[in-house]
Formats: sequence, C-alpha cells, structure tokens
Amino acid sequence: MKAGFLAGIGKIDIRDVPMPEIKKANEVLLKVASVGVCGSDIHYYKEGQIGSSIVEFPFRIGHEFSAIVEEVGKNVTRLKPGDRVAVDPAVFCYECDQCKAGRFNTCRTLTFMGSPKLADGCLAEYVTIPEQCCFPSEKLAMDQLCLVEPLSIGVYAAKYALPLEGKAVGILGSGPIGLSTLLACKAYGARAVYMTDKIDHRVSIAIQHGADWAGNPLKGDIVKEVTEREPFLLDAVFECAGEQDTLDQGLFLLKPGGQFVIVGIHTINRISFTADVLRRREISIHSVRRQNESTKDALDLIEQEKVNADFMATHHFSIDDSQKAFDTVANYKDGVIKAIINP
Repeated sequence: MKAGFLAGIGKIDIRDVPMPEIKKANEVLLKVASVGVCGSDIHYYKEGQIGSSIVEFPFRIGHEFSAIVEEVGKNVTRLKPGDRVAVDPAVFCYECDQCKAGRFNTCRTLTFMGSPKLADGCLAEYVTIPEQCCFPSEKLAMDQLCLVEPLSIGVYAAKYALPLEGKAVGILGSGPIGLSTLLACKAYGARAVYMTDKIDHRVSIAIQHGADWAGNPLKGDIVKEVTEREPFLLDAVFECAGEQDTLDQGLFLLKPGGQFVIVGIHTINRISFTADVLRRREISIHSVRRQNESTKDALDLIEQEKVNADFMATHHFSIDDSQKAFDTVANYKDGVIKAIINP
C-alpha cells in the first residue's frame, strides 16, 4: 500500500509499505478516506520538530483522518466492517494516575499517531488502531468526519471558559484551530467573538462564519479596536497563533478574572507575560494539550447541525500529490484553510 513519509525538511515521499495487520484483539483495520494536513504537521515539515519532539527521517506523518472499518479484532464490540468513523489519534492506557484522574490527554504512556518516536502517522491507505479511538457516524461524509479531530480541539479549548452564555471572547489566529474554537464558542452560546489574523482572507472567513468582529493586527491596533467595542474587556481569550505578539495582545484584552487559554503551538522555547497586568487582573492561564474527551462532543455538534465546519475543507489532493498539499498549507497558498488528502 501507499504511505506518506516526511523524508527531510520540506520533503514528502510516497512509498510502498506492507499492509498493516490486526495484532491485538481490540484493534480495527481502517481504510483511510480523508487526511487533514494540520498545523503541527507543518511544524514537522518546516522545522523537523515541535519542542522536544524531534523527527528522525523518514517519518510517517499525519493524525487527522476519517476512515471506513475494513476488519475488526475478536474483542471489538462497537464497530463492524463498513462503518464510517472519525478517529481520535491518541491512544491511552486507562490505568495510570493521569487516566484515573480523567486526564487521558496526559496519559503517562500516551501514544499519538504521526508523533515522532510514538506511532506511525495516518497518511496511508490503511492503518490499525484500537477500537476506543473510533467514533462511528451513519450521517456524516468522510471529509466531515475528518474535520472532527481539529474541531475537538476547539471544543476542548472552549470548555475552559464554560459557561459561555452572555460572554465576550477573543480568538487570536483564524487558522483551522482558531476557526474550530470560533464554532465551538458560538455553539456554546458566546455573546460576541472577536478574532484576528495576519491574512486578510482568513479575517474575512472568520466574519463569514460567525465572528462578530475580526481584524488584521498588521493593519491596526487590535487591543484598541476591541476595547472600543467591549470597554469592560473580554471574559476569555484563546491564543491560537502560537506567537508572542498574540500572547501580549490577549493579556491586555482580558478583564480582571479573565481566562487566558493557550491553544497555539509555539516554536520558541520560552514565552512571557507582562507580570503587572497578569497579577493585577488575576488572570487564569490554561494551556491546552490537544483534546480530552471531546471527540464525541465535536461529532455530536456536527451531527446535530449546531456546527457546520464544511467550509474549512478548501483543498483536496490525492496521496500522490501530498507534497503539493503540504506546500500549499505551509505557504498559505490559494486561500487554503484545510488541505485534505484522499489516499
């Protein structure tokens, strides 16, 4: 079968590899249908690492995907061949202190598809994964199921600010994760959502899909613009760009007692905050680690038509054109929001 490997910085190779086989009774064999190119994939593609997660080439990449169940292990009870599924790419143990505390996303033995030294990625025609990771749907199309994974991160981030009814929030960064956070916040009842991005097209997309205001920080004073509209400032800010500038802007946008939720992946090793503002306003900081128990919630929001994420799937590629897909996303070409690869 075909599979996509990161063969070096900025280089994707498509290689023939053996078909995977079910090795454990709780596993399923999946025929991959749609693979999303994620921002974290692009960090590996451009820099070869995210913090201490360093790629050893060649490295099979990818973790956002939907699939059709091809075969099931003997202990699988929820799934059958032919089921369409969204997939949580994280595999946890249920036994460690973190899992027993309900913190499955920080499991002591967590493996994550497409993460260096942990597990092969999903950019392939077939993969195997434990049944626990699969969430079936009879209603949604394959691209919609693929979008469940990034949406689940937005859902998990939004939960830090619940209840959101009547609240005003900011989302700094309008890529797929920022837009997913927008959809989640609106679904959970946020009164107003203010968004930013350095790409004008993404500013427009944010407004088209629910933001009450959006602006480009390269073209205006974001803090001033939002403060004029919300003089008592914001209840929560979601930093989804992974930049020091957005951390600085977000802090000054928060009212006393506000929630600062850091979602973006930073390429620098250290970040900072203005200590006086942080202390005087008694800001709470939450750092998001992927998502925790939010895949089903994201799936339900789409199935119940409380969220429509279809607009994010802007570009489609065959697996043979994976290099082009990664280049398109890495260089923000052609108005791309989410590139989908169909093996």
